[in-house]
Formats: sequence, C-alpha cells, structure tokens
Amino acid sequence: MEQLAPEIWIFNGEPVWFLGLPFSTRMTVVRLPNNDLWIHSPIKLSPDRKAQIDGLGCVKYLIAPNHLHHLFLSEWITAYPDATCFGTNEVIKKRDDIAFDASLNQLQSWPWSTDIEQELFSGSSLMEECVFFHKGSNTLIVADLVENFSGHNFNCVQRFIAKGVGIMAPNGKMPLDWRLSFMFRKAEARQHLARVLAWEPQILVMAHGEIIKENTRDC
Repeated sequence: MEQLAPEIWIFNGEPVWFLGLPFSTRMTVVRLPNNDLWIHSPIKLSPDRKAQIDGLGCVKYLIAPNHLHHLFLSEWITAYPDATCFGTNEVIKKRDDIAFDASLNQLQSWPWSTDIEQELFSGSSLMEECVFFHKGSNTLIVADLVENFSGHNFNCVQRFIAKGVGIMAPNGKMPLDWRLSFMFRKAEARQHLARVLAWEPQILVMAHGEIIKENTRDC
C-alpha cells in the first residue's frame, strides 16, 4: 500500500498474463469524506490487503472501468456484500454472473461526483473505458487508457513488443491497437481527450506501469 496524496492510495498486485505479457496489476483507493472507500479496478484480495483496506474505511463502491478489469470483482463482492458495483456496458454484458448496480455509460449524478469526476472514453471499436479524476489530489486514474511498463519483468522479446506498441516507460501511452481503433471516430475521441486535459491532472495513475508525476499532458 502506498499513499499518493491525502485520501488516495494505490495497491500493487500480482501480475496477470495477457497477450503474452505479464501485466502488473494495480488498484486505486479513494476515501470519501464520509469514510466510504471508492475502489478502482480491484486486484486479488488477500487477508493482508483486506486488513489494510478495512483500516482505511468502509468499502462502498467497486469500479470496473472497462471490460478487461473484472477478474477479482466476485471475491470483493463476497467479502463486502454491502458494497455497490459499477462497470461499463461492455463489462456488464461480459460478466452476466455479477449483479452490477448501474452502468458507467449512464449519465447521472454519481454519489462520488463531489470528489471524483469521470469521462467515458468512447469512439473505439475495440474498447471503451471510464476514466476518473480525483479533485483533491489532481490525480487522473485510468486502467488501460495509458500503459507505462518499466519492463523489469519482461524478457528481451517482450520488451521489444512492448516498445513497438508504445507502452514502455518513460514514454508509455495508449497501446497501438487501441489508438488505431479510433480511426473512424477521431472527433469523438478528441472530445473526450479535451475534457480529460481540462482537468489539468498533476498525477497519472494507471493499472499497468509506472506512475507519472510530471508532464502528464504529454502521455
């Protein structure tokens, strides 16, 4: 557990294999003023992690920001049956075994909106993702919108592939296949990007890779 700023923490989990690469995992936890915890992209829940989480507050909101970040939701729902669960339309369709409380695709007043803003980054035929901005710490929270792997646990071939698709630190960005998938809806993507940049984030936290604390607009 690492505290990034007042009321926001990150937890780094074990890697999961995806597309031939060991993807590091990370969740972000925000404590809201009423002591409720908002948890982005939950990682594997161990007894030690649960104890740390319980020491921070009451787990209230579980967030699956895209259709790839759902692997450990069920165990969190079991551990915290009073928590509410939210995901994009894509992940809700994919995980029909989970009773989501609402879709992040909906336009509504979210219970965390005083402290956390959000934007559904659509325009791709490959994937959509809801990204978030924690106002108190000026932190942009993403899952796969930006990936910035250190490559320390990659072999030579894996580092070559990761560099080729643009996800190696210190120059990590949106993976190449996802970038190309916006080809026919670029204007829509630009609108989402303009909204994200208008937040003027000072910290960029992603689920995969090194956190960025300088020049976040360049990612």
